[in-house]
Amino acid sequence: MESTWRRDELLPYRLGGLLYTPALNAGMARKIKERVYPCLLSAAFCLEDSIQDAALPLAEQTLTRTLEELAGTPDLPLLFVRVRTPRHLERVHRLLGPLEELLTGYILPKFDLSNGGEYARLIKAFNETRTSGPLYMMPTLESGMIAEPGSRTSMLLRVKRILDSVRGHVLNVRVGGNDFCNLYGLRRSVRQSIYDIGVIRDILVDILQVFSADYVVSGPVWEYFGADPAGLWAEGLRRELELDRLNGFTGKTAVHPTQLPIICQTMQVSAEDYEDARSILGWSAGDYGVAKSAGGSRMNEVKCHAKWAEHVCKLAAVYGIREEEP
Repeated sequence: MESTWRRDELLPYRLGGLLYTPALNAGMARKIKERVYPCLLSAAFCLEDSIQDAALPLAEQTLTRTLEELAGTPDLPLLFVRVRTPRHLERVHRLLGPLEELLTGYILPKFDLSNGGEYARLIKAFNETRTSGPLYMMPTLESGMIAEPGSRTSMLLRVKRILDSVRGHVLNVRVGGNDFCNLYGLRRSVRQSIYDIGVIRDILVDILQVFSADYVVSGPVWEYFGADPAGLWAEGLRRELELDRLNGFTGKTAVHPTQLPIICQTMQVSAEDYEDARSILGWSAGDYGVAKSAGGSRMNEVKCHAKWAEHVCKLAAVYGIREEEP
């Protein structure tokens, strides 16, 4: 099925769990080259919140050395750099020089009306001299301006118009769940999901309503990981991923490599969904617009389920098919 999709159509789905690591992580190049982490499809070197202001110059130097070490490595994951501001983006662009060709794009934090136009202008300008394929932007919606309830819908629509003006350069839209929680002094436990926090759930739903029809939107970070004999963090991550998928998110930010296999597993599609999706995209029910599913237990309607079917088949092309639900 993958051969039926262009690379640019599948690329937003190839992020999987985007693994964030502080750009100060000097050992990341070796781990990428030696393929230490299973399911590492994409990685982001963060120069923003994970770096103290005084350590930023050192983080930038470490990032440069990391990319130098990765140069020439075959089959790299998709690589991104998270910057701080449009001015910082310009500085990192100059600092990296030819090494920027290793990047798939930049992650643009706290993207809103205060900086979105300048970010978009810069990414468009960088692409004019790009030689190794497009350089993408991934805006992260997480600021107080976005969360403000009285103007949220209007604000999101105005932000979307900025992205629409450079749509070919937008790989996906990301959300900052922890940043939104911080606005209200909230934090979910390992037994709760982001959707249990009503005020945050409402923000996320509004973002999905505005963007998910036209863009792939990635789910918020799950902050639990590591040694857990009871498996609570993994159980909680799976539960939140199920709700992510149900609500329209695709993929998830990962803060630890142990999260990656779980995220990738949940991005596989069930055999029943895949067969139904293929049937819908290759509709052969004649004059009928409805038909029984492959499993015989639900209705497929070509006019209502075509977009869902396309989404399922793209995920299957990248992540494959599972026979049973995890």
